[in-house]
Amino acid sequence: MSKKKQKAAATPALAALNRAGVDYTLLEYEHPLHEDDGWALGSADALDVDPATVFKTLMVEVDGKPAIGIVPATATLNLKRMAKAAGGKKAVMMDVAEAERLTGYVHGGISPLGQKIKAPVVIDASAETLATMLVSGGKRSLSMRIAPGDLASVTRAQFADIAEFHTHF
Repeated sequence: MSKKKQKAAATPALAALNRAGVDYTLLEYEHPLHEDDGWALGSADALDVDPATVFKTLMVEVDGKPAIGIVPATATLNLKRMAKAAGGKKAVMMDVAEAERLTGYVHGGISPLGQKIKAPVVIDASAETLATMLVSGGKRSLSMRIAPGDLASVTRAQFADIAEFHTHF
């Protein structure tokens, strides 16, 4: 039985999945307060999972409008590809304070689900090769394992090649 049936939704992200009736597994863990390599890589380390299966939610502005890019912890977001995938010309990373204000989540705990705003969501195409992926559950030290297709369905996301992979991870 999935944890969604055992535990009341503690975040808007979990409430969104519960409403949608989507299966997921909740993963709570201890996370370093200061993460030099980024929250997603720290989560992968804390959970002892392949960092290529842990995805970070990145808030951007595409032609001045909010959008959400979801890429593996082992990659960065390619802003040109993100802009194109979201139907725009130029993408820039959103200011952290603005991202927190618009989503209702804190930096390091931003989930693509249950945000205060509706924005286009693009998931890196690498997720399509996975049976499950991990994304933020809506707060630091809380992740959820979910099928990529289910995440795309609930967020109305599209898959596109938006990640820039690096060899040093």
